[in-house]
Amino acid sequence: MNKISRTVIGLAAAGLLVAGVGISAASASSEAASAAKIPAPVAAVPELFGGNTAVALDKGFTDALTSLGLTPGVVGTATLTDGSVHFPITGGSVVYWSPSGKYRPYVQGIIEHDGSGLSLTAGSTVVELTNFTVNPGNSKLYGDVAVNGKIAATQAYLFSLHGGTLKALQLDGNNAILTGTTVHVSGTAAGLLDQVFNTTAVKGGLLVGVATITAQIAK
Repeated sequence: MNKISRTVIGLAAAGLLVAGVGISAASASSEAASAAKIPAPVAAVPELFGGNTAVALDKGFTDALTSLGLTPGVVGTATLTDGSVHFPITGGSVVYWSPSGKYRPYVQGIIEHDGSGLSLTAGSTVVELTNFTVNPGNSKLYGDVAVNGKIAATQAYLFSLHGGTLKALQLDGNNAILTGTTVHVSGTAAGLLDQVFNTTAVKGGLLVGVATITAQIAK
C-alpha cells in the first residue's frame, strides 16, 4: 500500500479519477455531488507499468478445442507454459474498492495488452485474437480478430469475466494481484468462431479458464 500515492487515493475519493471531462457547468454540480458519495478506494493506480494477465486454461476448454480440431497457440509476446497463457500488460489504470463494501463495480479501469494474443488453428485457417483490453468495470474483454492475416474485427467483445470467485486484492512489492476471475467465451466470439471454422459447436459462456492479473503499480 505504501507504493500507492496517498494523493492519488485522495483524488479518487473525490471522484476526480472517474469524473467526466468537458461537462457543462450546469451538470458539474450534479457530478460533484455524485462524486462526493464515492467512498475512498483501497487502491488507485493511474498508470500501470507492466505485469501480465495469466489464464489457467480449463480442461473442458482445451478438450473442446481438441474435439473441434482446433490447436491453440500464442501470438507476439504471449507465452504458454504449464497450462497457462500469459499476456504482458502494456498500460492502463485501475481503481479498487473493498468488495465487502456496497460500492459497485468495485474494480474499475482499463488494462491493455498490446502486441500479444491467442491463436486457433484448423488446417490452413488461423484465427488470431490479439491486443486484449480488459474492462473490469463491465466485466468484458475486448480484442482484435484476424483470419489468415486479415483483420475481421477490431476491439470486438471476445470474453466475459465473472468475478464471483475473485479473491481480495493482494499487494506484493510493486505488484497488485487480482486472482480468481473466470473467463468465458462471449456470444460474439462464439458466433465468429463458428462461422470461420464452419461449426455450431462453439457456445457462448464456454469456460476458458481462471485469470490472475499481476499489475506492476510502481517502477
